[in-house]
Amino acid sequence: MKKLAIFFSLYIGAIVFAQGIKFEDSNFTTILAKAKKENKLVFLDAYTSWCGPCKLMVKNIFPLQSVGDYYNSHFINAKIDMEKGEGTDIAKKYNVRVFPTYLFINGDGEEVHRTLGYVEEDAFIQFAKDAEDPNKKLKALKQKFENGEKGPEFLKNLAGLTIYSDNDFAGRVLERYFSSKSTLNQEDIQMLLSATQSTDSPLYKMFQDKKSEITKILPADRYEKLDKNIKLNTIVKKSYNTDTKIWNDSYFLTESQKFLSGEEAEKILRRAKSGRALKEKDFAAYEKFALETYKDFSAASSEELNSAAWNFFENIENKSSLEKALEWAQESVKKKQDYANTDTLANLYNKIGDKKNAKLWAEKSIELAKSSGEDYSDTEKLLNTLQ
Repeated sequence: MKKLAIFFSLYIGAIVFAQGIKFEDSNFTTILAKAKKENKLVFLDAYTSWCGPCKLMVKNIFPLQSVGDYYNSHFINAKIDMEKGEGTDIAKKYNVRVFPTYLFINGDGEEVHRTLGYVEEDAFIQFAKDAEDPNKKLKALKQKFENGEKGPEFLKNLAGLTIYSDNDFAGRVLERYFSSKSTLNQEDIQMLLSATQSTDSPLYKMFQDKKSEITKILPADRYEKLDKNIKLNTIVKKSYNTDTKIWNDSYFLTESQKFLSGEEAEKILRRAKSGRALKEKDFAAYEKFALETYKDFSAASSEELNSAAWNFFENIENKSSLEKALEWAQESVKKKQDYANTDTLANLYNKIGDKKNAKLWAEKSIELAKSSGEDYSDTEKLLNTLQ
């Protein structure tokens, strides 16, 4: 889905810099074939068009000559939006859930290394060197862990590399890491919170046992909210059978109402069903659940409304539903106007046949993109069709 706010999210633009990293303008299959032929790894910048801090990478890191010199000579460089076209399948294949994620992939399509987030110049180059070092590749690091490595820095680094792609493995790593810690610092707590996604995880007991330490760093109400989210994630997971694709509504409502009101539980269940339907590309079901969820959208955030509106633009053809999505996009812009939601609004107007407003909002979107340094090439293509 486009423009959904996520923790640690970063945006990467589509500009190719003369002195910086030069990205291939081709599909992923062709890029892999080129990498195999040249016996190189693919460096894949897995991004989305909405995420904010990543534009710091496009502004500060990608254009650097030192970065370009290394990456251009050692890798086949690619950047693909994980929420458009082939990007959605790539995100699923490599379990990309946080943006930007940087992947190194061999010509056979096998991931050999990854990291994520904003990375400074020297660290970004060192990360690339690590991807080529057999002893520092992710597979080698995992094997080192299985062989019993207990070094705190090693464990912390490995957890950071796997926490968003292989949470179960990262949980095992952190369990070993925390077993030797008598007290937790702020970085430890952040890792614990990021890794604890289920009440069934051994880390959840630590999350409970270390409450007094955690609430020295986080407000108590923030701790309680996180605890509720962990419980909900667990219940949602257990409520859906991935084989039969059937929801156990009764189980979800019974368990969630132990700490939620009936109205809250119903609303969250609709959201969960909506998200699952979208993930599985059951667009008819997604349309139904989303319309129910946003029947009253007054309390929804600008980002949330924009995400739902964009999903309808991309996947729904029913005009009355698109007109409802247009209302969401209008409300999103009303609450906080930016390049992303004005672009959504322009596209929705165009899809329902209102070329005049589509042109107006496409021009506004490009104006905002220029002022914030974002890539507006797709919006410009839309505008060109409206002239």
